[in-house]
Amino acid sequence: MTFAWYAHLKELGHRPWLVAALVSWGIALFEYLLQVPANRIGHTVASVAQLKILQEVISLGVFIPFAVFYLREPLKLDYLWAGLCMLGAVYFMFRDRL
Repeated sequence: MTFAWYAHLKELGHRPWLVAALVSWGIALFEYLLQVPANRIGHTVASVAQLKILQEVISLGVFIPFAVFYLREPLKLDYLWAGLCMLGAVYFMFRDRL
């Protein structure tokens, strides 16, 4: 979803927002076609809250390199702090399995 949500800022900045929205929706549709079955499979072994935390951690793990290398955003220490907070969230969501 990172590419669908943010790539248009770099690639389609000169095009009308409607074009960017349609392209992003097309990319997002493909990603949803993967996400929905993954959630159904994952729900057999994890709770909805655990699946959501995993989704957010994966999103952050993809977003940081995407923002730095693709969008050329400066690397910030805030990304580290956000990552540590997410790791804390993972701990609290999965601590009963440890």
